[in-house]
Amino acid sequence: MHPKLIGLEETFSESVLAKINDAMLDQYGIELWLKRDDLLHPVISGNKWRKLKYSLNHALALDAETVISMGGAYSNHLHALAYIGNITGLKTIGFIRGEQPETLTPTLTDMQNWGMELRFISRSDYRILRQYKDWFDLPGFKRGQYWLPEGGAQTLALKGVGELVREIEIPYDIACVSCGTGTTLAGIVDAIPAHISVMGFAALKNAGFLLNDVHQLLSRHCNNWRINLDYHFGGFAKTNIELLSFINDFELRTLIPLEPVYTGKMMYALYDLIRKHHFRRGQRIIAIHTGGLQGKRGWKDCQNRN
Repeated sequence: MHPKLIGLEETFSESVLAKINDAMLDQYGIELWLKRDDLLHPVISGNKWRKLKYSLNHALALDAETVISMGGAYSNHLHALAYIGNITGLKTIGFIRGEQPETLTPTLTDMQNWGMELRFISRSDYRILRQYKDWFDLPGFKRGQYWLPEGGAQTLALKGVGELVREIEIPYDIACVSCGTGTTLAGIVDAIPAHISVMGFAALKNAGFLLNDVHQLLSRHCNNWRINLDYHFGGFAKTNIELLSFINDFELRTLIPLEPVYTGKMMYALYDLIRKHHFRRGQRIIAIHTGGLQGKRGWKDCQNRN
């Protein structure tokens, strides 16, 4: 590991595994634990560091000077990348989906303050960028540059996610995670024992393509995983009163913060499936809190504009 990344990782906290105490769970005989990756670091929380760690190590090993990636105005991925770039001295460029807003979101403001160059592009051009998967694929690629696809979705990311799995020191039957690009799901599947089931929950609408994307990322054939496509609440970053009420109630009861884009939807889905007897009595579920809480800033303003 590059010394700059070793120094950064030394600022991270140890993994926390929290049992959810809930009378409803007791009623259905389900034991639910939440792996609190949101507590790993005050800025780079959740799965973002895990996905970036070995890709950035590769970039530094190649003597890359600039890392280029893509994301939205509330992107947890770009937010983490900009922070790491600021700490390690890597220049960063972010292609941002959509027109530049009159007022930058708190996420974009952080990124700009940490030195990331923000390039706003049309949604059609953004979709085109998704086809470039390898670190050298970007058109106009120059010496000293390193391309990271959306969400850090490349094979090297799986190694970092695999470390998440090895930190879980209790036996369990099912691992669950929310899915954006499917990279974290692929990393869990790649590292987890074959007798444990893995469930992904798509955070976006019409996400059937994730099945193929995960297959392509996996280093081996696995049949112990699936993606549930039913709890997107209308699309990426879309919500309704029912979801937001669930999140608010969960936070009040457990003191564990959720966000409505990823982990909040997954937790709602798990509670709903438990009530529908989807799981067998006596099963232990580990749900992964992938962080991203920084994206909640300005959430109400964003919802009002939509």
